[in-house]
Amino acid sequence: MPSRPDAFHVLVVDDEEPARQRMLDLLSRDADVTDVSEADNGLAAVEAITRARPDLVFLDVQMPELDGLGVIDAIGATAMPLTIFVTAYDQHAIRAFEANALDYLLKPYSDERHEAAMTRAKQRLRERSVSEIGERMLRLMTRPAKDSPSRPLDRLVVKSGGTVRFVRVGEIDCIEAAGVYVTLHLGGKALLHRASLQELVERLDPMRFVRVHRSAVVNIESIVQLEARSHGEFDAVLKHGGRVRVSRTYRTHLEKRLGQSL
Repeated sequence: MPSRPDAFHVLVVDDEEPARQRMLDLLSRDADVTDVSEADNGLAAVEAITRARPDLVFLDVQMPELDGLGVIDAIGATAMPLTIFVTAYDQHAIRAFEANALDYLLKPYSDERHEAAMTRAKQRLRERSVSEIGERMLRLMTRPAKDSPSRPLDRLVVKSGGTVRFVRVGEIDCIEAAGVYVTLHLGGKALLHRASLQELVERLDPMRFVRVHRSAVVNIESIVQLEARSHGEFDAVLKHGGRVRVSRTYRTHLEKRLGQSL
């Protein structure tokens, strides 16, 4: 990835020199594009992508020997940079999008259409950059010191809508399972975070957080009161107004943490 989210490397792939020059001229006017390279066939494109790892590829579909879709197959769809297909043949559009193309330019395209495609590409690159920064920060913040025991999780990096929010674990009132996500409840608000509940349970401070249900973990310090329900279950009333069911199965966990029977 580029050093800043609005500066990136573009690869132009087309077997026709005038078509490449047209694209190069447009890219030369874009201050966000810091590096542009070109390839005149599919084999050269595979080599350039593998060697230089551009951020964005304008890829002609119809080329001799190895066409644009062949380039995708050679690199692998998941390993490809952001890709915008360029071709004079609109019948390739469906196949292009099936190959996870970001956009599709039909020759001859206008300056405005090219600019619209670039706007989409820049937005996607910025979102990806923010996501990668968040992941690096999470690894740094959660990596245990060398030769020292693993410490309880101190904070979470929560990504949403292209932004990254740093959440202090101690401020979380409750964590509830939500499929492949969990819902973090804090300060009367709810945030969705991609992680399994079990994964978090293993890293939370056991002196502060206790599992009260197979799908819920509660911060002991956030419990205001416990209200009895039927069949030996309770509701834990939290300081910001939420309620969490304490099941019979996990009631002993809470009793042990509180030091008394319920």
